[in-house]
Amino acid sequence: MKTLPKASPAARNDQSDAVAAPRSDLSQRWSPSQWWTRSRRTLAETLPALGLLLALALLWQWYASQPTVDAQILPTPLAVWTVLVAQRDILWQHMLVTLQETLVGFAAALAAGVAFGTLLDFSPWLRRAIYPLLVASQTIPIITLAPLLVLWFGFGLVSKSIVVLLVCFFPIVVALADGLRSADPELIRLFRAFGAGSLRIFWTVRLPGALPTLFSGVRIAIAYSVIGAIFGEYVGSSAGLGFYMQLKQHSFATAGVLAAIVVTALLSVALFASVALAERLALPWYYLQRQRIG
Repeated sequence: MKTLPKASPAARNDQSDAVAAPRSDLSQRWSPSQWWTRSRRTLAETLPALGLLLALALLWQWYASQPTVDAQILPTPLAVWTVLVAQRDILWQHMLVTLQETLVGFAAALAAGVAFGTLLDFSPWLRRAIYPLLVASQTIPIITLAPLLVLWFGFGLVSKSIVVLLVCFFPIVVALADGLRSADPELIRLFRAFGAGSLRIFWTVRLPGALPTLFSGVRIAIAYSVIGAIFGEYVGSSAGLGFYMQLKQHSFATAGVLAAIVVTALLSVALFASVALAERLALPWYYLQRQRIG
């Protein structure tokens, strides 16, 4: 009986290195040194914005401290900070109301946007019929629709959530529809050559390829979602950051208005960062490919 020749030690070492290469690459990818490098890179990218923000705050403080400037019209950043600290509990309660309206409206917009974007991709007739209407709907100022929505649905959560839905719906639909249309045609033809149907191609090729574009639309939508909730609260509400701003504005408490604006900005940034984090967790292959290319 003939026996197969044994591999040389060098060949065995090459094979073991080839098998261990991906494992070592994976361990290096998640090594503490690389995490530290990424953290330093993120900090280096954030420092210019923080420096500019600090410079603007110092300039604001200097200008607002001049004797010719009325403190009631333009309070200093220190006065705004004093209001933030003194009324943090009240601002927190109003912020929770605005956050609830934002999350409910955004979740509805995300579900409706994904559904409509998929329908537009599967049906060219629906795309030709609905897409122009979607574009035309963006010419209607949302501030004109908010009073009607409050009149129809009341002063509660529903009317504010619908305003947020209308603000967030368009960028999600357009991003998903464009992402699905930009799928690689060569890859689609390859899957069809192997007998894959339209549904299999959608789940395997078109939707994964459209996810980066979809998340771009989601980031735009979440950035504007808080503004939609504030619009609805300005028109008619009994709680929320928009209601708090209106109360302070009527009492000429400019520092309180600016404090609510600061909370609104921080809330928008936090939601945007949450979506960015969810994108990195959902699309690790996309960011790994970008890292290799870059």
